[in-house]
Amino acid sequence: MEQADLNAWKTTLTGEVLLFGLLGKILYQDLDKTWLETLIHEDVFAEVPFGAEQTEVCRGLELLLRWSKENQDGISNQEFKGLKQDQLRLFIGTDRVLAPVWESVYFSEKHLVFQEQTMLVREWFSRFGLQAERLNREPDDHIGLEFSFIVHLASLAIQAIDLEEDEVFEEKLQAQRDFLFEHLLRWGPSWAKLVKQYAETDFYRGLAHLSHGALLAAAEHLQIELPKEVSL
Repeated sequence: MEQADLNAWKTTLTGEVLLFGLLGKILYQDLDKTWLETLIHEDVFAEVPFGAEQTEVCRGLELLLRWSKENQDGISNQEFKGLKQDQLRLFIGTDRVLAPVWESVYFSEKHLVFQEQTMLVREWFSRFGLQAERLNREPDDHIGLEFSFIVHLASLAIQAIDLEEDEVFEEKLQAQRDFLFEHLLRWGPSWAKLVKQYAETDFYRGLAHLSHGALLAAAEHLQIELPKEVSL
């Protein structure tokens, strides 16, 4: 591959690492008021390093930027409480979970966790030297963990470029394609649509649009034919 092409790939993959890394952390970690305020002060949602051409990404940034401006003087206790309540309603459930964050729920006839998809994702992680943070205590197929896995694969591809290992680079790109096709692109858009439908805050509506757009951008850059989506 020509050096110019490799440089372009490195730019694309670096943007992918930054965007999916941010989304993975927000969606998987507990909400942290101080960290969210840091994101606002650093104007993180003003632009993205990946997928800026996607309509869904633009809509996500619009909502997140509006939320940021409304909270630029600090996130009030009331606002933070609202975020926590939205998170609880959407992803944990007071009565039912409105937008489950585990892949197996979308494939299981009874919408259960720790099913076949969980084990398949665990195998992917293991193949690349990773293990879910809360192994056997929480399903491995959490959307935040799957986003973080894309970051890992993209980082390995960047490393291969730096080491001039063309074959390894191609292998890591193909691993991304396969994982996205077999997993995230099959259920991630459906998850995002549920969040858009049920979220009560611009923050989570924005994250849903941004996540959806990031997946579409990854499919476009990696030339993945979009698989048939599953839905609840």
